Amino acid sequence: MPVRRVRRARHPRSPLPFRRRAGTAGAPLPSPVSALVLALPVLLLVPAAAAQTADTGREPPAKRPVATGYGGAVSSVDPYASRAGLEVLRAGGNAVDAAVATAAALGVVEPYSAGVGGGGYLVHYEARTDRVHTIDGRETAPAAMRPDSFVDPATRKPIPFDEAVNSGLSVGVPGTPATWEKALDSWGTVSLAGALRPAVRLAERGFTVDEEFRAQTAQNEDRFRDFTPTAELFLPGGELPEVGSRFRNPGLAGTYRLLAREGADALYEGRLAREIASTVRRPPVAPDADRRVRPGLMTTGDLGRYRVLHRKPTRVDYRGLEVYSMAPSSSGGTTTGEALNILEGFDLAGMDRARALHHYLEASRIAYADRGRWVGDPAFSDVPTEELLSERFAKERACLIDPDRALTGPLAPADPRDPDSWGCSAGRGGGEDHEGPSTTHLVTADRWGNVVSYTLTIEQTGGSAITVPGRGFLLNNELTDFDFTPLSDDVAGPNLPGPGKRPRSSMAPTIVLEDGRPLLALGSPGGSTIITTVLQTLLNRIDLGMALPEAVAAPRLSQRNTAATLAEPAFLESAAERAPLERLGHRFAPSPQIGAVAALEVLPDGRVRAVAEPERRGGGSAMVVRPSRRQEPR
Repeated sequence: MPVRRVRRARHPRSPLPFRRRAGTAGAPLPSPVSALVLALPVLLLVPAAAAQTADTGREPPAKRPVATGYGGAVSSVDPYASRAGLEVLRAGGNAVDAAVATAAALGVVEPYSAGVGGGGYLVHYEARTDRVHTIDGRETAPAAMRPDSFVDPATRKPIPFDEAVNSGLSVGVPGTPATWEKALDSWGTVSLAGALRPAVRLAERGFTVDEEFRAQTAQNEDRFRDFTPTAELFLPGGELPEVGSRFRNPGLAGTYRLLAREGADALYEGRLAREIASTVRRPPVAPDADRRVRPGLMTTGDLGRYRVLHRKPTRVDYRGLEVYSMAPSSSGGTTTGEALNILEGFDLAGMDRARALHHYLEASRIAYADRGRWVGDPAFSDVPTEELLSERFAKERACLIDPDRALTGPLAPADPRDPDSWGCSAGRGGGEDHEGPSTTHLVTADRWGNVVSYTLTIEQTGGSAITVPGRGFLLNNELTDFDFTPLSDDVAGPNLPGPGKRPRSSMAPTIVLEDGRPLLALGSPGGSTIITTVLQTLLNRIDLGMALPEAVAAPRLSQRNTAATLAEPAFLESAAERAPLERLGHRFAPSPQIGAVAALEVLPDGRVRAVAEPERRGGGSAMVVRPSRRQEPR
């Protein structure tokens, strides 16, 4: 059911008291969470004055890819953002509070990947009830959008993808502010104003530009110059921001203050809603721009109708663990889950690494074939989620895997509701979809045992390149995640555009439970490679015996039912792994990097190990409230 936004009181609530499981009469939580809780002192709420000086943003925090300790943890792609989440944890907030604070700070320091102009999916383990919840905050298409909206009426062919990206036509109704407010209303302990406070300071005072921020700005420079407010904000003085300089965003600080005062409704109603709709319908194109910029279809009515959705998470059992993720409109949970179900029947731990990778690539290819045919917005298509995740279906699909020979793609899908289509003959499938490689991910945990895994995005790096004048944030280009034309003459497919429809996503925020308690939480950016990144990291950790930092850092491969598998340089340079797979028939195409994982693990002794990328996207940032100095277990 749609979840209506509730206007929040303007004063922050106090943190919740020490949480215990219902019905336990104050008994401590079972291991491993009990060890985490009982080892900690009760943390006092930091006074407001102290909180305001805790993170001045004057010096860039150090980047550390691994942190282990007690009291809660945060991992994201950026140290400023991780520090914002940690500040909230230290002040007595919980994992949901910290997730919103981290996400808001990412809107400041990583504005080309996420922000209030986009959407995302949040997965939450609630320690009080031992339940996993999810929020679908995916963007929606305007009411005026039609199945052929991305088809040029003059040629009857799809409009060029680059032209679609850099347009008002690609902008979906944002879901991020509503996601933040609904998460805090449902499970948080502070107001939206309280969660936004670190990000407001960061936007006002600025952050130190690093190589990654400058490189991403340079990557987008040409198209940013074509939109006047975007060039004014992200190309100060008409130039790329210098490494080591301070980047301030007072417009975004003002937007966050507005949300703090009025709640998420400020973006969906009133003046800001009018400004967004006007910007989408009449993009602020620079006078000297020579690109064609198509106007969008969004109205204030579209913004006012937006609702986030609570959805039942996907769940599969893998090697005795419970793996929870995001259900459609995302394909992340179904596709990762189907691949895990296929691999359950193979002893990957007993194989050499090349043979295990072969099975991983084949399972991924099969799951992606089924994804493309069946997954879309369940409000518009009868998505067979339960059948895609059935063990029976996976067992039959697994018969396609030959241990001595690779499949060739694209592979045809099977109908999970029709056993007659499950045979071991590998028919030919259709083409691949277009999905931007950007997005960002974060994980948080608190001293009560709550955990959040949250992926948010504006789609391409730089989104649509359109900034709302004076508001400090870019608008998404999420509607390019729709299929522009039907899959074939016989099958329209579940992912064509439509009024109010959510485009299919690959975001896969994931939480893994062991004996009903959190063991792992992880996710990644990377467009359609998100699913393979999450899947490969899980296999590295669960089957191949890697510690979580090693599982995150390992070279990645991404097979998405295409003729060639994307491969990172470290893999391509390793003949010991590449050559055996090529002998099996695998073909590889180079990719500079695949994904950027943020993850955490609850260790057997109750400590939490937060893990971020050591190098990809400039390296991420893992932090814990109380670092441990003991030797970390392998």
